[in-house]
Amino acid sequence: MPTGKSLMPKPVSRREILRRFKALGWSGPYAGGNHMFMRQGNLTVRIPNAHGNDIDWSLMKRILAQAGITPSQWETV
Repeated sequence: MPTGKSLMPKPVSRREILRRFKALGWSGPYAGGNHMFMRQGNLTVRIPNAHGNDIDWSLMKRILAQAGITPSQWETV
């Protein structure tokens, strides 16, 4: 029975990922090897290049876990 909310979060564009990370106090993106990365203190998180496509939410959850960002924090920015 639909509740008005999507059961699966939508994919996220790379531009949106960078915008939200910056809003959460991360610096970057910085070039490095095959991926750019963002930094906050001593944490470094690689940001994949989807080559024009959006980043799937399953990968986004892993990136957020590495960064110590909860999905609820992510949704508030």
